[in-house]
Amino acid sequence: MKSLALNRRNFLKTALAATSGLVLSSCGWTLAQVRPSTTDKGNPNKLYIYTWSGYTNNELLNKFTENTSVAAIANVFDSNEAMLAKIQAGGGADYSIIYPSDYMVRQMLELGLLQELDHDRLSGLNNLMPQFKNPEYDPGNRHSVPISWGTTGLIYNSKKLEKPPEDWDYLWQNQQTLSKRMTLMDDVREVMGATLRMLGYSYNSTNPEEVRQAYEKLKILKPAIASFTTDAWKEQILAGDLLIAMGYSADAIEVTEENPDLKYVIPRSGTSLWTDTMVIPKNAPNPEAAYAWISFMLEPSVAALVTETLNFATPNSTALKELPEKITKNVTLFPPESVLTRAERISPIGKFSEVYENYWTQLRSS
Repeated sequence: MKSLALNRRNFLKTALAATSGLVLSSCGWTLAQVRPSTTDKGNPNKLYIYTWSGYTNNELLNKFTENTSVAAIANVFDSNEAMLAKIQAGGGADYSIIYPSDYMVRQMLELGLLQELDHDRLSGLNNLMPQFKNPEYDPGNRHSVPISWGTTGLIYNSKKLEKPPEDWDYLWQNQQTLSKRMTLMDDVREVMGATLRMLGYSYNSTNPEEVRQAYEKLKILKPAIASFTTDAWKEQILAGDLLIAMGYSADAIEVTEENPDLKYVIPRSGTSLWTDTMVIPKNAPNPEAAYAWISFMLEPSVAALVTETLNFATPNSTALKELPEKITKNVTLFPPESVLTRAERISPIGKFSEVYENYWTQLRSS
């Protein structure tokens, strides 16, 4: 979600185990299907985590182990939907901490998969910014604690594009120039949502006609799209093969640091505002360690470290005061309020999601 060596949504396939339970790369976790043992998943000295890749590093994990003597062992997932499928298949009993995004918290709540948090067992909740203390997806943070947030936008090569993009419609207006040199994310809700916003509708529209219009617009653009990818675009745009890509703000920081000619823009008509969280599943094998992990991540010094080293915007107001100005003034990381007011959270849409998925399948197969 650095300098980001690992993408917020990238699924890594290398294995890991450790000194305190982890083998760590120089850039952070490189996690694979490290399955908790059925014989020790309740071990009080081990914490099993199910998370996005790139959400920690050696320094952070070593610090937690020093403070608690608890070893952290983890798997990574590449999408909220993949994570949910595993949890519903029985994986919820394997993990004590899971990192769902905001809309997925709501969905997991509706499915009865999460524990209600005992705030008396947590320290640092008062450090959260006001807008993260009572989120719509989880009023009162009764089941989740935010860990990071960001936006979705366009990363473009300012040296190769004479006119910079200002909105999503730039892709259609410059389709011929951008042909086979632009990518969209491999995410139905993000891609359909961005197109809906461009058309003046909600990211979360459940109006069949509005969603059909978004699909028809994407059909027009499809021949010019090089690929649908959430992470491979980074190497391609750095190599000069792409002119523009749709991506997350945290990933944009990585590539713009490597090549200052690359710029990030949040489209004028609006975009998505995402928050990733920490939750404790209903059947968590080690809730004590889970509470320790959440409290650890809420410590201002730790939250500041995460922002500095992993490039995630922190929801921790106290941590914000500890960060250097070059970070707090980075508008890609911390956009101004005028931009955030045009952003919209992705929300669960129930069975209507089937409509999105059907259009997505048609678009990808056409």
